[in-house]
Amino acid sequence: MDLKTAAALRRLRLVSAPEAVSFLLLLVCSVLKRTTDFNAVPVMGMIHGVLFILYVIFWADAWNRARWPLGRGALYGVLSVLPTGGFFAERKLSRECEAAVAAAREADADAEVSAA
Repeated sequence: MDLKTAAALRRLRLVSAPEAVSFLLLLVCSVLKRTTDFNAVPVMGMIHGVLFILYVIFWADAWNRARWPLGRGALYGVLSVLPTGGFFAERKLSRECEAAVAAAREADADAEVSAA
């Protein structure tokens, strides 16, 4: 993997946990709206919407660059619509990012050795 692929995975990983938190907060705000006079749904809905759109954009970019099989790409897509799915995606992506960065560094080191 190259560094652009590692960067795409990192972007997806960095947005997955905040997206999951915003989803949970939106659910709490929805319950509070129906049980009290507190209505933060419009604000929380917009925040979650922006984070969700970022997640989908970064997911598509990561899927394209990492050339995931259909199952893995679909898994990260499904995790985006589950209330706590972003936390699981973040953990899996963290491992994948570390492997991608290590592979990119190894490829760069091999290229430097062969050029010298």
